[in-house]
Amino acid sequence: MLTYRSVFISDVHLGTQDAKVDYLIDFLSHVQCERLYLVGDIIDVWKMRSGGWRWPRIKHELIQLLLKRANEGVEIIYVPGNHDEAVRYLGQGEAFGVKILPELVHAGADGRRWLVVHGDGFDAVLHCNPLMRWVGDMGYELLMRLARITHGIRRMAGRPYWSLAASIKGKMKNAMQYVEQYEHAAYTHARDHGYDGIISGHIHHARLREVDGVTYANCGDWVESCTALAEDASGQFHLLHWARDHLELLDGVRAGQTLQAPEARLATTA
Repeated sequence: MLTYRSVFISDVHLGTQDAKVDYLIDFLSHVQCERLYLVGDIIDVWKMRSGGWRWPRIKHELIQLLLKRANEGVEIIYVPGNHDEAVRYLGQGEAFGVKILPELVHAGADGRRWLVVHGDGFDAVLHCNPLMRWVGDMGYELLMRLARITHGIRRMAGRPYWSLAASIKGKMKNAMQYVEQYEHAAYTHARDHGYDGIISGHIHHARLREVDGVTYANCGDWVESCTALAEDASGQFHLLHWARDHLELLDGVRAGQTLQAPEARLATTA
């Protein structure tokens, strides 16, 4: 088992064809933590409204696993996003042992204060012209359809997981500009409000970096990249790419090595 103080996941989008539920179940089955943060877009209510809702049995298994962890004493905190905004309407409360909060401040083991929020409020595109947003949604849906085909072919061929969508977006200038604008808005908000760091999701782009003395951390997603953020007992944060690095991580634990993914080193920008 991989042991952490806190684990943060976001953007699972349960109810869609693209949710990598099997990878997430595998991850949670190998992780022990005191706190598990669900940082928004866990359930895709938008897809339910559009009529494309998919809920195979494996998604029940994920919910049961989360409730089991809550019963075992893991503190689970659900910070709803825009795709599961219906949960926001419930307000602050608790259901089945899961705490529901619109946002919160996470006290790190090293004394740092982290704002935890889904992050859709920092998305300029989400709040822009509806036509522009619709075009973007259609383009993303097409990209994910191609990604599903590619993933299926690679799986049948016994090839390791690889995200076509993440690869293409990483090469698109407009996509990377969107990511940079989002990140700038997020860490600027954290800096202006006196936080040491901010943890969010929303844009499906995992990141751990320090800018102007503020640490920006994004959980990524379980649709394209299968990533999570983890805080160890000393308060250091690690970015885990589960689909890509899980064998390396588990082998390191079995060998008694210090657990650290290749991405765990904090990337610092001037």
